[in-house]
Amino acid sequence: MGKRRIAMVLAAVMLLGCAGKVESAIPTGPVGSDTLYVKKVEDLPDDFILGMDASSVIAEEQSGVRYYSFAGEEQDVFRTLAENGVTHIRVRVWNHPYDAEGHGYGGGNNDVEKAIEIGRRATKYGMRLIVDFHYSDFWADPGKQMVPLAWKDMDIGEKSDALYAFTAESLKAMKKAGVAVGMVQLGNETNGAMCGEKTFEKIAKLMQAGSKAVREVFPKALVAVHFANPERSDAYDGYAKKLEVFGIDYDVFASSYYPYWHGTLENLANVLNGVAETYGKKVMVMETSYAYTGVDTDFSGNTISDETTTIIKDYPFTVQGQANNVRNVIDTVAHVKNGIGVVYWEGTWITVGTNSWEENHEKWEKFGSGWASSYGGSYDPNDAGKYYGGSAVDNQAMFDPSGSPLESLKVFNLVRYGNEIEPRADAIADTVLAFDLKGKIELPDTVDAVLTNNETRPVPVVWNVSDADLEKMYAGGVQTYDITGTAEGLIAHAYVSMINFNYLKNFGFEDGVLEPWRIEDRGGADQLNVENKITDSLNGTYHMHFWSAKKGSVDFSLTQEVKDLPAGDYTFTISIMGGDAGETDIFCFVLVDGVEVGRTPMQITSYGNWDTQSVAGFAVREGQTVTVGISVRCAGAGNGAWGKIDDGLLNGVG
Repeated sequence: MGKRRIAMVLAAVMLLGCAGKVESAIPTGPVGSDTLYVKKVEDLPDDFILGMDASSVIAEEQSGVRYYSFAGEEQDVFRTLAENGVTHIRVRVWNHPYDAEGHGYGGGNNDVEKAIEIGRRATKYGMRLIVDFHYSDFWADPGKQMVPLAWKDMDIGEKSDALYAFTAESLKAMKKAGVAVGMVQLGNETNGAMCGEKTFEKIAKLMQAGSKAVREVFPKALVAVHFANPERSDAYDGYAKKLEVFGIDYDVFASSYYPYWHGTLENLANVLNGVAETYGKKVMVMETSYAYTGVDTDFSGNTISDETTTIIKDYPFTVQGQANNVRNVIDTVAHVKNGIGVVYWEGTWITVGTNSWEENHEKWEKFGSGWASSYGGSYDPNDAGKYYGGSAVDNQAMFDPSGSPLESLKVFNLVRYGNEIEPRADAIADTVLAFDLKGKIELPDTVDAVLTNNETRPVPVVWNVSDADLEKMYAGGVQTYDITGTAEGLIAHAYVSMINFNYLKNFGFEDGVLEPWRIEDRGGADQLNVENKITDSLNGTYHMHFWSAKKGSVDFSLTQEVKDLPAGDYTFTISIMGGDAGETDIFCFVLVDGVEVGRTPMQITSYGNWDTQSVAGFAVREGQTVTVGISVRCAGAGNGAWGKIDDGLLNGVG
């Protein structure tokens, strides 16, 4: 018997001793797949956590959802997860997710009782429970950390006592029920707040109370803290430093990592390594997921879809793309210092019906199987009260709308063994093109096929476009067209933008550098640089970023000089957004041979609100030099100010 098999059998025996009869242990051999390509994760520890958040399962089942095995037989979803390599089940716990009449807020209505039921079922099949205390009555994340209603009038001393009691009593109930608890989270994505508190001194008092309860009830369980946004690498070191300064008793520093928003895997490895090496803590990814399709399946919009443009899409939205993402996150965490595991978020949260929104809505309201019910508005009027509905991640689940497991679920088992079958074309990468309205449209003869091993190779393509279609594109002015084609039997998309020719170079900073733009820093700002962050860009992934902490220090101009323009009339356009600006003097301007020929006032108000302005209709004679730019002065609201600049355009008129 090999070492891995011995370790797995011992794990099953240990669970048997602490939690009653175990019907199915973790698999001791590879789960076969004829279609899923999985590269083995080398040196993956036997005790590496391969987790699944399955918090919504009970509400799903109450709504009529049935789950099946790969053999097509209906069976407990937790058995299916265990059979395919999942070692831990994560479940969120809200204090009291119900209104005064007992209506559930939704999101699974995850109270302690549901956590116990999920924990029993997970334990039955040899898995351990990760208990995720939100310390709120509903969703807690970086955008909101609301206090439970029962605690809202408490001072910090009373609240910490209540948190200790709630944690201890909940865990004691789980222990009495025979639940194998392996880890407990003290809050969820507590970036700058927790349980209504916003100063770290008070947050630390609450965390310490929770940790004390865990140590007393489950002394062998790991205690975890959880943060989001690893792309803000300096912030993670700051969180870890505060935890050390305030003496928080914890074992695991956990991060969310959603590749659409949270930066590269290289950056993730760097920030987790930094925490592990500097503070000696175990590290892990507590939440990650990826879409297997861009199509909504439950008649309620999804967080990620084919239409979502402000995200990083490193993998196709396919079952294989989903598996490749999970495999690579596991590989990354397994090779950082003290990396102990990865948990997939809500892989079981599928549609509760496939007939209509009305039918599903009734179930979301009655059983809480959507992300929020209308009743959630009584607690969270600004979010749940406005945007209640179904699952926003049904297209990121690992089960299809009928409850059958996707092939990607096997990745949790196959990362240990590999399944490197012959690669084949899995999807066609999107082709993005731009053509001058006065130029010629030339579509490529080949496109890139994304293979199941995530490599690419060029393949021939046939586009579904006629000469009449092209004439309409010339006549249609500035806009973008989606042209489809066929390659390797798969659908190809060419997103063709018809544009007026832009005479500026590196106009959207997509070269990743500032040049040929120039900055004149008049105020000594802390940061004036090009930033790679798709969610903060107007288009593309890069933009010019400015920030400064000192009041009045944001004072600069950004310019580009253009020579040898054809004689004619031109328009210059540029965009800006930002915040904390205070009193401002911002304008875009144009100089011709050093003489200003026009300027237009601009403003910054708040995050995501772009102000796009132009200097229009200025004349340029042959041989003249044109300088275009933006001047930014911000007094700062209290201290400094921040902002983003993107998409400078210099277009001919007529």
